[in-house]
Amino acid sequence: MKDLIIKDAKVVNEGKILRDTSLLIRNGIIEKIFRDSVPEAILQQSIVIDASGKFLLPGVIDDQVHFREPGLTHKGDISSESRAAVAGGITSFMEMPNTIPQATNQELLAKKYDRASEVSLANYSFYIGATNDNLEELLKTDPANVCGIKVFMGSSTGNMLVDNPVTLSSLFQQSKMLIAVHCEDENIVQANLSAAVEKYGEDIPIGEHPKIRDTSACFSSSSKAVELAKKFGTRLHILHLSTAAEIALFESAPVKSKKITAEVCVHHLWFSDADYEKLGAKIKWNPAIKSASDRTALLKAVNENRIDVIATDHAPHTEAEKGNTYLKMPSGGPLVEHSLPAMLEMSRNGKISLEKVVEKMCHAPADLFGIEKRGYIRKGYKADLVLVEIGKWSVSKDNIQAKCNWSPFEGESFNYFISHTFVNGNLVYENPIPGKKGLFHDEIKGERLTFNRETN
Repeated sequence: MKDLIIKDAKVVNEGKILRDTSLLIRNGIIEKIFRDSVPEAILQQSIVIDASGKFLLPGVIDDQVHFREPGLTHKGDISSESRAAVAGGITSFMEMPNTIPQATNQELLAKKYDRASEVSLANYSFYIGATNDNLEELLKTDPANVCGIKVFMGSSTGNMLVDNPVTLSSLFQQSKMLIAVHCEDENIVQANLSAAVEKYGEDIPIGEHPKIRDTSACFSSSSKAVELAKKFGTRLHILHLSTAAEIALFESAPVKSKKITAEVCVHHLWFSDADYEKLGAKIKWNPAIKSASDRTALLKAVNENRIDVIATDHAPHTEAEKGNTYLKMPSGGPLVEHSLPAMLEMSRNGKISLEKVVEKMCHAPADLFGIEKRGYIRKGYKADLVLVEIGKWSVSKDNIQAKCNWSPFEGESFNYFISHTFVNGNLVYENPIPGKKGLFHDEIKGERLTFNRETN
C-alpha cells in the first residue's frame, strides 16, 4: 500500500487550528505531521490529496446509535447506517442493544460484532444490555473490547427496563465497566401519559410529548443514577440530557478527571418544543425535545464542560411508522449524516467554537471511553480523519444516505460539507459536490474499537 499525504490542510485538533499542515499516513497510522513543506521525495512516493482551504478534523466518534440490526432491518442495518455515518464524518460508532433479539448475553453480543466485521465501513463497538435478571451475564463482559453496559432506567422495549432497585444497586456496585444510562422515571411518564389519554383519548397532539416526558421524569431518574454512582464509585455516563435542571448534577471539569459524565444529542441542541408544530413526529425522541431555555442551558453546559460529549442517538424509523397516531408512533430519527454539518453550522453562527465541536465530538468520546489510539490527530494514532469544505447545500431526499430516506433536517441549508472521510487510513467516502450523493469505497471494512480503561 502506498503512503498517503493529506497536504496543506487547516487542522483542527486539541484546541488549535493549524494552517498549512500536512499528514503522512502509512499503513493506516499517522506517521508524521508536517508544519512546513513536505519533502518532494515523500510526495513523489505517495498518493497526495490536496486539502488547501479545507479543514481536517479527527473522525467523529458517536457514542450512541441504533443501527437496527438484527431484527429491525427495514428501518436500517449496520451496512446502510455505517455508510450514512461515514458520509457524515463519523468514523467510529457505539451501537445500542435494543434490537431483536436484544443483545443481553455474550452470544448475541458476539454475533453483532461478527456482523459488523463483515459490513461496517466505520469502526464499531456494541453495548451489552442490562435487564432485571442478567447481572451475571453482564459481569462477564470484557472491558478491553466492549464499550459499556447500557441500562434503560425508563422508556425501553421488551424486558430492558431496569426498575428493580436491588438489581440496580448490585449492578452499580459490582460493575467494573462504564455504565451508560437512559434516564426517565417510568412512573412519572406513565402518570403523565394517563392524564393525556384521559384528556385527548387516542388523538394526543405531538406537542404534548415534552409534557408527558417532562423535566421531572428526567431529573428524578438522572439524580437517582448519580446518587447510586456516587455511593458505589461507579463509572457512570448519562446519555442524552434534555433539561436545564439536570445540568446541576455534573461538574465543570476536564472529562479525564470525572467518574460521572454526560452526553447531549444534536437534536436537543438544535430544535425546541416550538418546532413540533412544523416537524411533528420527525422530532419525537425520548427524552423529548424541550423548551428553548433548556436548549440554551444545554449549549452553555457544553461550552462550560459540564456536558462532555455531543452525539446523535441516531434511531431510524420508516416514514410510515412515524405517520401513526401519537400512541403508536415510535420515537427516534436518523441523524448520523447531519450531526457534524449541523454542529459546524452552529459554530459558524457563533454558538460554539470549531475547536469545541471537535473536542466534544472527537476528543472527549475517546477520552471518556478510553478508546485506544483514536479521537485525535497525533503521530502513532489511527488515521480516522475527515476533510470538511466550505460550500452551501440543502438536505433533501435526493442526498440522504440513511435507509429510511428522511431527516428532520430536510430543507435545512448548511454551509459546510464532508468532502473526504478516512477510516484507518482508507478513503471510504468522497464527495466533491455539496448537496450530491458522494462515492463510497467499501472494499475495506472498519475495525473493532479497543479500550484502555486505565485512561478513563
